[in-house]
Amino acid sequence: MKQDAWKQPFFSDKAPACSLRGHWASFCLVDESGDGKAYGGLPYTFYDSAGREYSGRLDGEGFARRDDFYCGPLVVKLDERYSGLEKPYIDLMTRLAYKLPITELQVRAEQTRFLRADGQRVERSLSKNQTDLFFQVEVRDLVRYAAHLPPVAPRTHQPPGHALKMMADLGFGPPQPTLVGVVLFPNRHTVLEVRPLRALRPMLSTEDQFCALNLYQLALMSTLSYCDFGQEPQTKPIDQVSFQLDPSVGHFFADRLSGYQEPWKVDAKQVQHFYPLLEEVPYSQRFEILPFDTELYQQNRSELGDEQEHPARLHFFDDEKDGTDTQAFISHHDEVILIAVRGTASGVDILRDANAHQVDFVDGVGKAHEGFYRAYQAMHDFVRRYLDQFYTGQRIVICGHSLGGAIALLLAEGLRRTEDAHYNILLYTYGAPRAADSEFTDGAFALVHHRIVNHNDPVPSVPAPWMNTTAKIWIPGAVVLFSNPAPGGLLFALGLVRLTGNPYQHHGAQQHFMPILLPDGTQSSILWTPGCESIEDAACKRALRLNGDMPDRANLIKQLVQSSQHFMVGSYIPAAWAALRRWQQTLDTNGTLVTPREFELIDKALFTMQHQLREQRQKLDLHRPANQRGYEHHDPLSLEIDRLKDSRARLATLRWRRLQPRDVYGSHASSPTLQTSLKRWFTHPQNRELTQVASIPPQPDDGWGKPQTFDIDSIT
Repeated sequence: MKQDAWKQPFFSDKAPACSLRGHWASFCLVDESGDGKAYGGLPYTFYDSAGREYSGRLDGEGFARRDDFYCGPLVVKLDERYSGLEKPYIDLMTRLAYKLPITELQVRAEQTRFLRADGQRVERSLSKNQTDLFFQVEVRDLVRYAAHLPPVAPRTHQPPGHALKMMADLGFGPPQPTLVGVVLFPNRHTVLEVRPLRALRPMLSTEDQFCALNLYQLALMSTLSYCDFGQEPQTKPIDQVSFQLDPSVGHFFADRLSGYQEPWKVDAKQVQHFYPLLEEVPYSQRFEILPFDTELYQQNRSELGDEQEHPARLHFFDDEKDGTDTQAFISHHDEVILIAVRGTASGVDILRDANAHQVDFVDGVGKAHEGFYRAYQAMHDFVRRYLDQFYTGQRIVICGHSLGGAIALLLAEGLRRTEDAHYNILLYTYGAPRAADSEFTDGAFALVHHRIVNHNDPVPSVPAPWMNTTAKIWIPGAVVLFSNPAPGGLLFALGLVRLTGNPYQHHGAQQHFMPILLPDGTQSSILWTPGCESIEDAACKRALRLNGDMPDRANLIKQLVQSSQHFMVGSYIPAAWAALRRWQQTLDTNGTLVTPREFELIDKALFTMQHQLREQRQKLDLHRPANQRGYEHHDPLSLEIDRLKDSRARLATLRWRRLQPRDVYGSHASSPTLQTSLKRWFTHPQNRELTQVASIPPQPDDGWGKPQTFDIDSIT
């Protein structure tokens, strides 16, 4: 409350009219276990009611006392910048963009641990004999710059904010725009319990080798890419931003994980809980959402208009206004830069998916699908700007589903070929269509790409190898519309002739989910590498061409009704979770990856398919001109029969294969924190289910993935 005019002559600018001294105050900084040694030796600053400054250091027990100050409360802050030599902190404080104001207090708090495994505050019931005053504080309560720190966690014993505001309103304290710190009351001892600065981050293997951990984790990240960033305000923030929307990219990383909470929702309609496998790390080593502070960072100021930077613009790419509607998010920590690209979600995506015309891949070799290439071009500069600011040699992990997988492939190869950058790329895609021709695929041989296909998912079968045409040639009746995963979807033309160029070809090592029905009626799934395009193309659509480049219509329509196997929450994520649980169980029991009964079921299906192909070849031979006989072993059917034979041989090896920890957890297999992370993950009942393992949950009957009504006779 401001002074009345008649009182003002009795007060000086810096001291009260009655300059009483002789009061004392003490405080102790402790961690959640009550130990003050973690903060021993930290420098602190007091400000009394006259604005006088007193400096000192905590003793070895985290204790400090001040005597003989002016009457009234004291304000204490611990704002000294970090002066140590640990490289991770030095890098964050001196990097080119968004240098962080890391304090000695922050570093100490990052070295303390939570008393409870879930990070929840411990409820305190303190007696008068223990202490005069007790407050639960956070690092942000005691430092000036806090935009890079996590949001405040719920607390029962909150420091009195009104007392600090009163002192600031009266003009006491240090000469700075906002008085910061915690108020200590005279002739009292105060215990300040500092919340540890720890965070959770999704575990990702940085090794080239395929592992079940990345299969599951990146399925979650690919699905999260469909969400909004969730920043409020979305554009032109003035002084601060927040991330309240759940699920959203910002809420997932900036609120949940930064606040040591386990998120499970990566889709707005999601009901089943899918928890990522998380590791506990010092807060500075989390997946970062960069701070917004207009005082520290000139580029954050709203007066810059369209050039203003803020977290949504730095981490989230949404090109809807410019016509490609490409969406992706990017974040990083000291070991990984993560990029996730969204799949088909809008009408613009539909048009891009359907445009099978090939164009030169300027950043490499070969030709790419024009629609996917335009989307890649739209986001390329966004990614490069981020890497130019925050790439310090991390493994760049890229993932995407459906259309997002196709764009992710072009992005990964474009970055891999960046001169003088030496980016080390690891790519996982889910249900991705073919994105480029055989020359591109050959040229991208060195790119590490694990391509996940879920049984009869129709999307990996398009564009067909024979397509190379523009949307102008389409006949309306030659279009099939799918929902994915909201109104909108994938359009592709059937029966169009490849005019010029090399055929479309998949890139990467295929990992295929083969569903099986066990004798007890349980639906499960085997993950394997068949090496046979017929299996991927569902009933050998490509092999069963009868005239020119026309696919077999009956098989294609059979494939369309399997479109529900394309969706992430209802299909790919459950299958990836099941594979992780199966591999965990196999590792724990030292069993084989495929049981004899499972081998029998799948081998029987492959044998039947092989027999059907032989019958088709015999029928074709009856119509083959006499001068073309004798070359049957070179035709597509014969090649597919040979591939099926090889696939059966691959399957047979799984009967005897025993997994190593690196097969399951990749580079985390030797991590000292793996068992702690697994213990946290298994506290959730959903993750303790045994497989024969891990049956795939039934898909909800909500209409997702069902093909829209169309005229079969119009498909040419």
